[in-house]
Amino acid sequence: MSARDLVIVGCGGHGREVFGIVAAVNAASATPRWRVIGFVDDDPSPTNKARVDRLGVPLLGDLSWLTARDAPPAYVLGVGAPASRQALDRRIAAAAAATARRPRAATLIHPSATVGPDSTLGAGVVLFAGARVTTNVTLGRHVHLNQNSVVGHDTTVGDHCSVNPLAAVSGDCQLAEAVLIGTTAAVLQGLSVGAGATVGAGACVVRDVPAGTVVKGVPAR
Repeated sequence: MSARDLVIVGCGGHGREVFGIVAAVNAASATPRWRVIGFVDDDPSPTNKARVDRLGVPLLGDLSWLTARDAPPAYVLGVGAPASRQALDRRIAAAAAATARRPRAATLIHPSATVGPDSTLGAGVVLFAGARVTTNVTLGRHVHLNQNSVVGHDTTVGDHCSVNPLAAVSGDCQLAEAVLIGTTAAVLQGLSVGAGATVGAGACVVRDVPAGTVVKGVPAR
């Protein structure tokens, strides 16, 4: 099977980390699975342009380059902020509704990540190196589990959420849309985090978090 064309949306640090995941996936396969044909970015900085150049792939243009294709390639959202991924997903959907040409979101799993039994991964999910998904976990569209993060049993993670490096979401938790769990944070068993909420780095969540709030500290407040 020949490699499938892939576009990474976002050429900042997160997008270039996603490029590294693609390289790792290809290296672990008998034949390369993906061919990154380039990045798209609405407002790339000169520094990020230079860093993309060093990767040997082009900056193709802004998001309209992807959505205007007659036969659009697969894409992955290489943007770290949940709200930004949510907005990009909606823009792609709106463009698709107008043109009836919606590109397919690729799901990327680093070879060192693990996914346990009875788990479901939505379109566009990205699992970074060392991410752990245990059992009966549901990940929504464009969820990003960063390096060495953990999502425990029977947990649902809503669309566009990010679990940052070394963070742990315990079993039986519910994360609504566009939640950010900060680096090394912990969400304890059976709790819920409302849509658009942010759990700060290093926080320990011991009670439900309302939508749209920011909590931090131990215990998180």
